[in-house]
Amino acid sequence: MNSEVPQPPPDPADFDALYRGDFDALSRNRQPPGTEQLPGFRFDRVPWDIGEAQPVVRALEADGQISDEVLDIGCGPGENAIFLADRGYRVCGLDAAPAAIDIARGRARQRGLDERVEFAVADATDLSDYADRFTTVVDSALYHCFPEEQRLRYVTSLHGACRPAARLHLVCFSDRVPDDFPGPFRISEADVRDTLTEAGWDIHRLERSTYTTAMTRADMENQDSAPLAAAAAGLDHDDRGRLLAPAWLLTAERR
Repeated sequence: MNSEVPQPPPDPADFDALYRGDFDALSRNRQPPGTEQLPGFRFDRVPWDIGEAQPVVRALEADGQISDEVLDIGCGPGENAIFLADRGYRVCGLDAAPAAIDIARGRARQRGLDERVEFAVADATDLSDYADRFTTVVDSALYHCFPEEQRLRYVTSLHGACRPAARLHLVCFSDRVPDDFPGPFRISEADVRDTLTEAGWDIHRLERSTYTTAMTRADMENQDSAPLAAAAAGLDHDDRGRLLAPAWLLTAERR
């Protein structure tokens, strides 16, 4: 694992404020050492809310990698969970931010799926209320929010919430994300391998992928930070101009 300064777990209140429209919540508070400090960066939206399921989650489902019952951990506004519910799976979406759960429930209701997907507020590092329940877990950009000393507790908590042979699909920022790009911790290959293995997961796949953000290159160029614009210029983007952050895609099985 990498050597990071020990830090407290992420503050759900900051994320809750962001979901409630306080877009200065994260930039107002100095980020922990080991994360980027968002120099001159101002949000005008939730940067990971793309209004639809992440492409990697769609691809996993199309490839037959999802099975009932599904946990979408750190579900945010619920797009991955809603997508999977619409595809016929039983899904539970959990997030520490009450405002995110409010948004997720509202979106599910608007799409007529509120009776097919469950959303609740929960601490991802203590899932004792969900013991031995799930056969698939989707972590779409939660792992990289935890400082190093919290990651083992988190994936151990996931292990306890799953049945034997359950699959975990995890997407997190990799160590190829540019230094000046705003975001959480960068994750090395050694970190994710060692942490998952120690927590009782057998890794079947670990490959480089991308995570689709809600931010475009133009958004970065309009910020008061030349290094930020330069970092964004080095990233790929999709056909809608959304920046693609370098990521790991991991699939592991619960022992």
